[in-house]
Amino acid sequence: MKKLIMSFTLLSLTACSIVPKPDLNISPAQINLPSSTMLAIQKKASPKYPIPVAVYSFRDQTGQYKPQQNVSSFSTAVTQGATPILVQTLLDSNWFSPVEREGLQNLLTERKILQKNQVKKDKSNKHLPDLANARLLLEGGIVSYETNVSTGGIGAGYFGISASELYREDQVTVYLRAIDVHTGKVMLSVNTTKKIYSQEIRAGLTRFTSLSRLAEAEMGYTTNEPVQICVTQAIELAVSQLIDSGIEKGLWSGNSDSKAL
Repeated sequence: MKKLIMSFTLLSLTACSIVPKPDLNISPAQINLPSSTMLAIQKKASPKYPIPVAVYSFRDQTGQYKPQQNVSSFSTAVTQGATPILVQTLLDSNWFSPVEREGLQNLLTERKILQKNQVKKDKSNKHLPDLANARLLLEGGIVSYETNVSTGGIGAGYFGISASELYREDQVTVYLRAIDVHTGKVMLSVNTTKKIYSQEIRAGLTRFTSLSRLAEAEMGYTTNEPVQICVTQAIELAVSQLIDSGIEKGLWSGNSDSKAL
């Protein structure tokens, strides 16, 4: 009996070196590397002139909060910063040239200050260059976040020794549409879905060493895909599909010698 307990304890301590855990030291910030989807977009032949697009808002339309047991939570289930993610994706794609619209009021305020300062210095110079206009307006958002789409697991126990594995699958859905600024016509609309996986692995030992002594040992870990990363991947795939759909319908060309739209 004692040998069995000592063996399991030694196995647990050995497994602790295998189980991934955060470093006790403060880790430095890291640059997010481009995903495989973004690398595939960048390999496509881009137009000679990137398409000017405007994104006013690309927000969470689900209104869902993080599910927590026995606790009232006001933390949202998905990121509220999808607009910057979409703008960054458009810039990195080399296909689009986004103009600033989310912080338009701040931009107009700064232009007023700059124009006022210019008038004070030189009364003949009273005008700033016109703001860049967009050819396309991109709209949409995160329209769905479903939890516990699929759950399951497996476990076994014998003579006080047990082990189990559980998993959970969520999913997030993104819609993106392109609108012609001149006519207001919806030219393209695409949607993508990304699954989000969570996993938990546990092992334990419960054994009476005597009538009044109980020995217990437990180890385990969980892994969860970051929702923000999954939203980013869904947006990148939506942009990729938007480009491909535009090429198929002849709205723009991937030929570097031709001008898009």
